[in-house]
Amino acid sequence: MDWYTIVKFLHVVSAILWVGGGFVLFLLGVLAERAGNIEDKLQAMRASGELGGRFFAPMSMLTLIFGLVMCGFWVGFSELWVIIGLAGYTTTFSIGMLVFKPTGERIGAMIAKDGVTPAVLAIGQRMMRWARLDYAVMLAIIADMVLKPTLNDIAVLAGMALVIAAGAALAFGGSRQMVPSAA
Repeated sequence: MDWYTIVKFLHVVSAILWVGGGFVLFLLGVLAERAGNIEDKLQAMRASGELGGRFFAPMSMLTLIFGLVMCGFWVGFSELWVIIGLAGYTTTFSIGMLVFKPTGERIGAMIAKDGVTPAVLAIGQRMMRWARLDYAVMLAIIADMVLKPTLNDIAVLAGMALVIAAGAALAFGGSRQMVPSAA
């Protein structure tokens, strides 16, 4: 076994933990939203906030570091798929650090102070919208890493762009509003 294979394995494992773990929380939030279960949705959002800095950020950083090591020593940085991957990483890492982390912390503080309020739910809705875009970008990154498109792979590039456009439409189009039940 060579060093490239070891680094690639570590890159893939950290990516699976980062993307897969976040997807599970996203899916729990979507299922709770569809069922109208506010408490379960808030639980998923709280978990995202709590795990953001402790788990998701380190896993995303390890994914980046191992990817950069592979590029630096073996692959190079000039391939289109590497550039797309780095742009996608930058996008999703930025969403995590600029949207998910502060929003999760804000939601936690608001709930601790005032409980579940319509304001908390509205902030949670915005967080879920961003999650739709984030996972569309992650899906495009996964396709990019596996398919390694070049400029000649118009269908693959168009498909990746379509996935991101669909994610943006789902993120910023109309969405279902959750309100606390009158119990």
